[in-house]
Amino acid sequence: MLSIAMEGFAISLGLIVAIGAQNAFVLRQGLMRSHIFVVCCICAISDATLIAAGVLGVGAWLAEYEEGAFWISLAAITFLVVYGLLRVRSAMDPQGIDILEIEEEKFSAVVITTLAFTWLNPHVYLDTLVLLGSASSRYDGPEREIFGIGAALASFIFFFSLGYGARLLSPLMENPKAWRYIDGGIAIVMFTIAFTIALPLL
Repeated sequence: MLSIAMEGFAISLGLIVAIGAQNAFVLRQGLMRSHIFVVCCICAISDATLIAAGVLGVGAWLAEYEEGAFWISLAAITFLVVYGLLRVRSAMDPQGIDILEIEEEKFSAVVITTLAFTWLNPHVYLDTLVLLGSASSRYDGPEREIFGIGAALASFIFFFSLGYGARLLSPLMENPKAWRYIDGGIAIVMFTIAFTIALPLL
């Protein structure tokens, strides 16, 4: 069970660590110490909701097709390899996040902006409903739920660590050389998970 949870954790963490608009927004809010608890909660709970939908809905639905597990695994392997290659390319030409100073916003404005960054991001649906949902469909019952819990836990740990650790992380996030190692590490995780999924098919 622990290995299944760790697989969900690793895939989820590898997907959300990549530089993106949502992560940059959370980082900025953390630097400004502006409603960061609410921002982290919205991001993490939204992710957990979508992960649950993928694990308990889309992934299970796809698995009902004849030989669905094979094609789902193949799709997951393809996506992970392609994503890993993109991270390799990013590591070869790393770019840091340019942290801009922003004035503290009203609570309602922060909530609306956070929801927009989360729910208007097309990649979040691909990552949670399709990739994580498909990967989890290789498991049955409680094992699938454990996979989802591991994936959701990665989201909570990442967003709260990013938000509250922003002042410590800001020099790292602005350093392109650091992102060479971060993206390289993500690529290794993606390739490793792809190999793990592919091994039973060989």
